[in-house]
Amino acid sequence: MRASVIGAGGYIGGELLRLLLQHPHVELTQATSTRHRGRPLSAAHPNLRGQSDLSFVAEEDLSESDVVFLAVPHGASAKSIDTWSALAPMVVDLSADFRLHDPVRRERFYSGPAPQESWLTRFQPGIPELHRERLRGASHIAVPGCMANAAILALHPLAAAGLVAGTALVDARTGSSGGGRTPDEGSHHPERSGALRMAKPHGHRHTAEIEQACNVPVHMTVTGIEAVRGIQVACHITPSRTVTERELWALYRAAYQDEPFVRLVRERSALRRIPDPKILSGTNYCDIGLSLNAEGDHLIVVAAIDNLVKGGAGNAVQCFNIAAGHDESAGLRFAGLHPA
Repeated sequence: MRASVIGAGGYIGGELLRLLLQHPHVELTQATSTRHRGRPLSAAHPNLRGQSDLSFVAEEDLSESDVVFLAVPHGASAKSIDTWSALAPMVVDLSADFRLHDPVRRERFYSGPAPQESWLTRFQPGIPELHRERLRGASHIAVPGCMANAAILALHPLAAAGLVAGTALVDARTGSSGGGRTPDEGSHHPERSGALRMAKPHGHRHTAEIEQACNVPVHMTVTGIEAVRGIQVACHITPSRTVTERELWALYRAAYQDEPFVRLVRERSALRRIPDPKILSGTNYCDIGLSLNAEGDHLIVVAAIDNLVKGGAGNAVQCFNIAAGHDESAGLRFAGLHPA
């Protein structure tokens, strides 16, 4: 299948290029970047040296393909969705434009006009672990935000079982690449290095996605850390009744034992028992672990991912594989590096 990546000069766009270039069922035919137009892909992504003869093109120079991946800023997807859909029968969007279907939540967390309802209803939620059947044969897919995806995978089994009492607290830590390629004062090295900056103690927009997927109230805090890649979310839960660790692991096994990219971490070693995004760099895995206090009335579920892969490009390719009828793991089998 011929694939085009729109917004390919950014970090998510670069990861899409890397994954699609090694995909057994995809021919990467076009990649757009206004800044790098006419230059080789390696001009923006030096890790792709020698991997492709393609050069970046402008959006107005695009021709038809079989699938278009949109790695563009929020607002840009909805603004030009008619154009993208005319170029390819399948559109996979990595912006926030088509993720939220509740107008009240959208108005609370996002400014600007909402997409037309006729377009919103075409987009399927890009969470394979929850919506695999809806993704089969889908023509339009909305991939979730990076921290939202990690938190949803951590919380959903509990929420579906009715085990979340009150508000779930999602405490997220994220590397600098989550802020995108365009620098600002917060990403400037002298300001960020060595800092633990709570960037969003209230009102983070990913809260809306978590609540929509899990149907429980959520409070989310986000802290920027020294790492370049990686997200770790710690979800603090008050169970609706007393639970045991054995019961909880059985619940998570039932939810994820057949999932190709969710791994349950049950090691007793203090070094390995809590999921760590460091060992997930470049992979499409989500590692999940948990800790329950002795009284059985306070639970912490921890999920870790690479924000650019399972939190973005890799999850998009996984959704594409399901929609197109390919092996779900195609192009996504990289196991990561250790040490890294």
